[in-house]
Amino acid sequence: MLAPPAHAVAAFRARFGATPRLFQAPGRINIIGEHTDYCGGLAMPAAIDRWCRIAAAANGTRRLTVVAEGFDEPAALDLDALTPRGAWSDYVAGVAKVLMDAGVAVPGADLMIESTVPIGAGVSSSAAIEVAAAHALLALAGRGADGLSIARWGQKAENDFVGMPCGIMDQYASANGVEDAALVLDCASLTSTIAPLPANASFLLVDSGVRHAHVDGAYRERRADCDTAAKILGFDLLAEVTEGDLASALPRLPPGPAKRCRHVVTETARVRRAADALARGDLAALGKLMNQSHASLRDDMEVSVPEVDQLAQIARDTPGVFGARMMGGGFGGCIIALADRDQAVDARAAIVERYGAPNAFICRAVAGAGEVIL
Repeated sequence: MLAPPAHAVAAFRARFGATPRLFQAPGRINIIGEHTDYCGGLAMPAAIDRWCRIAAAANGTRRLTVVAEGFDEPAALDLDALTPRGAWSDYVAGVAKVLMDAGVAVPGADLMIESTVPIGAGVSSSAAIEVAAAHALLALAGRGADGLSIARWGQKAENDFVGMPCGIMDQYASANGVEDAALVLDCASLTSTIAPLPANASFLLVDSGVRHAHVDGAYRERRADCDTAAKILGFDLLAEVTEGDLASALPRLPPGPAKRCRHVVTETARVRRAADALARGDLAALGKLMNQSHASLRDDMEVSVPEVDQLAQIARDTPGVFGARMMGGGFGGCIIALADRDQAVDARAAIVERYGAPNAFICRAVAGAGEVIL
């Protein structure tokens, strides 16, 4: 449980002897629409009540001193010589570099990070750090920015500095989340519409215990297959292919890119159907779409692992659960399960008991990132 905001301020004062400003950014779930964002498709994320908070104050130097809860050593980052270190501090350093490249006069500062966004579980701990850091550094520089700009800067930091070729969905959801609603995000136009969540809907996140690291080659290979498919078919973005195009498109592609193409096209279509299901309050229909999404991620995108498949099936077999699928880039992490709100607590307990999950929680949709005014 994240401590109250005043705790972060008190801890900062005790360590640095100054009074900070406080900023926070949420993690996110993605209800449906996985591996579509970098292909220009649709996704349905929501910001959740797990937060990264950064207490920050200018220190009059050209250095960022960054302390993170759970890490013993602080990071000392020279603003005039920022280079990747292959460490957690790269998420902050990358944001600082991107902001300075964009003309923001980022000052030297002390930053203290605390977070309840699980690391490596598929709920975008990296995006939460990036978005919170962007808010903090912009504020200390006397600048403001809209949520889309912050999302773009966060994505650029992760792509170009950290070295992870992610799409923009994670940062967008963290920066632009809406209370009690999901976003239907068009990743080509970077516009979104609000999809209110029915009052009887509850989302469970259950950690498989299998850690993933997307900077490795598997994620890059999937993205490269998508790029190859789009190029062969003559499209700028793979999601421009329609379901009606698939019958003629797939025979033109090598086996790997063909599978990735089928996933991206059908997954984007599932997001549209999911938005319709939410508008009708039809949780059974949404659950079936989530199950189909998992099958496609497992068989066509090939990003699931046996433990996650087992966990998703356990969730589907649990009373009160409408559907479940892997969530995030894959190769481990969490599943997301859609449950009836009145049965969510019992469902969580049953899933944890059967699988032996190390972590499971019920989450709700919250507003996006910003400054915490005490």
